[in-house]
Amino acid sequence: MVFYETGSDHGLPYDPFKACVVPRPIGWISTRSLQGTDNLAPYSQFTNLTFDPPYVMFSSNRTPDGKRKDTVENAESTGFFAWNLATYALREEVNITAQQLDPSEDEFTHAKLEKEEARNIPVALVKQSPVRFECAFDRVIELPGNPPMGTVDIIFGRVLAVHISDTVLTNGKIDISKTEPIARLGYYEYAVIRETFEMKIPGTNKALLDGLEGSSKANRKLEAKDAEKGQLKRAQSAGAEGAVVEGE
Repeated sequence: MVFYETGSDHGLPYDPFKACVVPRPIGWISTRSLQGTDNLAPYSQFTNLTFDPPYVMFSSNRTPDGKRKDTVENAESTGFFAWNLATYALREEVNITAQQLDPSEDEFTHAKLEKEEARNIPVALVKQSPVRFECAFDRVIELPGNPPMGTVDIIFGRVLAVHISDTVLTNGKIDISKTEPIARLGYYEYAVIRETFEMKIPGTNKALLDGLEGSSKANRKLEAKDAEKGQLKRAQSAGAEGAVVEGE
């Protein structure tokens, strides 16, 4: 068995840490600089955070010379970024956009990707990607690490709008066999997701299942019911107080 304390020699020819946490969704993030240059880059620390309202986050390590990456600078300075689903069909383009280019260069052009303007934010989307999020920058947290690349910038954003291509829907659901999303593993390895299975927690009530599904519609209904209960309690309390006053 391999055991090592972080920061010490693990005794393996390749660092195993990133290979332990797999698969990792890819944050294929597009931004636009204040100068109007479009930027596109993949990040393997990406996830959604909550669903009502929906938030996402991604993290970006520093460059080999210790600088923040263009994506972070653009998202913070303009207040917007977009997420584009990285698919197996677009794997080569995803890899090309991982190259570190000069801030004045456009990764869309470099990877020969077609752009589509977002509807609500001033950011270009990957037209060929079947699922895209338009996001408003919320905040960035700097997590200090060992220089030059260990420090990480964690970006949080609120999802303002979602684009889903009709071509990947089956019976009203996004069909993973049609999107074929890719994910990062360890080392230089990737995975493609084509097979799924379904499980529901036994004995769980509908409200909790709706939360697991991420149903904002169901959450709003629950909120409305709670509000109605609160109004009823206040009305009953006011009625009881009125009865006491009359009795006095």
